[in-house]
Amino acid sequence: MVSGAADNIDRLSTAVSIDIHDSAMAGGGATASTANPAAALSPAQTKTRWWVEALVIAWLCWVYDAITNLAPLRLHLAIDHARGVLHVERLLHLDPELTLDRWLAGHHTVGLVLSDYYDNAHFIVTLGLLGWLWWRRADLYRPLRNSLVVVNLLGFAVFWLYPVAPPRMLKGFTDVVASTGAFGSWHDGALASEADQLAAMPSLHIAWAVWCTVVLWQLSERRWVRFVAVLYPCLTALAVLATGNHFVLDLVGGLVAIAAAVMIVRLGARWRELSSIRFARRRPFLAKSARPA
Repeated sequence: MVSGAADNIDRLSTAVSIDIHDSAMAGGGATASTANPAAALSPAQTKTRWWVEALVIAWLCWVYDAITNLAPLRLHLAIDHARGVLHVERLLHLDPELTLDRWLAGHHTVGLVLSDYYDNAHFIVTLGLLGWLWWRRADLYRPLRNSLVVVNLLGFAVFWLYPVAPPRMLKGFTDVVASTGAFGSWHDGALASEADQLAAMPSLHIAWAVWCTVVLWQLSERRWVRFVAVLYPCLTALAVLATGNHFVLDLVGGLVAIAAAVMIVRLGARWRELSSIRFARRRPFLAKSARPA
């Protein structure tokens, strides 16, 4: 009788130990996650170090500054490229920039509002959403952050290889931002030397605005939030065209750049996933090969 009970206990304990082992293997370590909940989080769900993010921003600023320093040497080339872009637009009947610019130049109050929006929303909205993602949504942060970094690198590459002056530098256009005295203007004063004035193509204003739309779309399913998310790049497009800072083709370039950035990040994530699967499959073979004969 005692022997039978002992056998049952042995079988029970053995079955429990196997279940625990299997669940740990399947669930990434249930025992470890119970003892330390943070251990159950994947790298994509943990917050990155703030100083790493600061270094990334500082590096991007350094690259941008290096390109900006070349601007005085390439002014004539950039203006020639701008004329070429405008010529192509006129052939395609896609050249509303001059009409919008002249209208806005004649309406000071509206021009000031759009100029302030152009100068400040670009940074406040984008960096605000980026900071919110880092602080509250670590599960979404990395791929979205990487997309923003990649789209900037793509933009910098075009700025380097094919500088394009904005419409406001061409004859007949008005620099509405400078003429209205907008707050935080990068077109005149002390800030002018810190900005690349020959970076019209692609439009990072529209690329960043679309990035913000993607972020808001993932953060909320509320209709009004998604409506604002879609409205934001539309208003940005109007502002950059009417103030004489971008061509329509610059906006197209910005859309292509952000689409390419998202695709590159997704392909990179997929490649890392497949590499991890291949490595996991090779581990038993490597472990077996490493055993002494």
